[in-house]
Amino acid sequence: MSTTYRIGIAGAGGIFKESHLKAWQENQECEIVAICDVNEARAHEMAELSGANLVYTDYKQMIAEANLDVIDICTPNLYHSEIAIAALQAGIHVICEKPDAVSPVEAQKMADAAAQSGKLLMAIRNNRFHPNAQFLQQFAKEGGLGEIYTGRCGWIRRRGIPGKGGWFTTKELSGGGPLIDLGVHFIDIAVWVMGNPKPVAVSGATYRKFADNDVSDSKHSSFGEKQSDGTFDVEDLAIGFIRFDNGATLQIEFSWASNIEEETYFVELRGTKAGATYRNYELGLFSEINGQLMDSKSSRSHGKPVKMHHANINHFIDCLTGRAEPIIRPEHGVEMIQILSAIYESAETGREVRL
Repeated sequence: MSTTYRIGIAGAGGIFKESHLKAWQENQECEIVAICDVNEARAHEMAELSGANLVYTDYKQMIAEANLDVIDICTPNLYHSEIAIAALQAGIHVICEKPDAVSPVEAQKMADAAAQSGKLLMAIRNNRFHPNAQFLQQFAKEGGLGEIYTGRCGWIRRRGIPGKGGWFTTKELSGGGPLIDLGVHFIDIAVWVMGNPKPVAVSGATYRKFADNDVSDSKHSSFGEKQSDGTFDVEDLAIGFIRFDNGATLQIEFSWASNIEEETYFVELRGTKAGATYRNYELGLFSEINGQLMDSKSSRSHGKPVKMHHANINHFIDCLTGRAEPIIRPEHGVEMIQILSAIYESAETGREVRL
């Protein structure tokens, strides 16, 4: 007998419409039954698109009344933890957009609530599901890179501030700028491929130089709702340095706006057997074989579009059914938010922060 999971959506904005909606609709084991958004008109619009017959403006009411199996959290970052904890305590599985939370304390509360409830909590790490990222992680796991001792990662934009003046650029709601918005993606890939070493110290600096600039050359700036008279109290560029318990190190750089040649997202890792670049989803390996320097490169998409949010959501459902073990666990989220929070602290104090 097949199971159809009843899905409730908390937050019906751009990330749900662009990345989550089709993924749920195309999974035959799932049915979106409820939509919640503080903007009632938007909630009704997304209910019509998704086929949901229940519409709410209060997530607590949705949790209490909609008989959900799963809640998908796509709200501004500030609300991720409170909605996740409430759902877990009500016996509902949770999948949540990144970042997990806006502070390590809240991320730990989420992890604790998941452990106590016995329900699945998974934060989105969609970039883990690109075939080239998965190949690189498996290659490294099998020893293909040797000892990975250092690397760097980033997502740098020339002009790509999302929802300027809205919640993305309001620290109270977002927790920060490109570091917490973009850093989650590629710090995660780097640390995952490195074998999940434990971070022990970080240092960093942040800058806000383009708050008065309205130029855009990135499709990603379309996320969020711009407000001409809104708030911009987060960074537009963050750089940092992470030390791990095994002696490895990682340099990071994330920006929404800076004077660079073009938008790029990347992970570069240096190993004793080979180095690797994962740049704009293309994979390169650089090694030495029998005294000869050798380079290998892979295509970006393997000839077809890669739907990483679809794959992440399908993995979540596979974990619910017992077909798979989670590759994204709550403790990964706690460590990620610890790193990001410590980089912000280091930027404020000008000192290295021990974890």
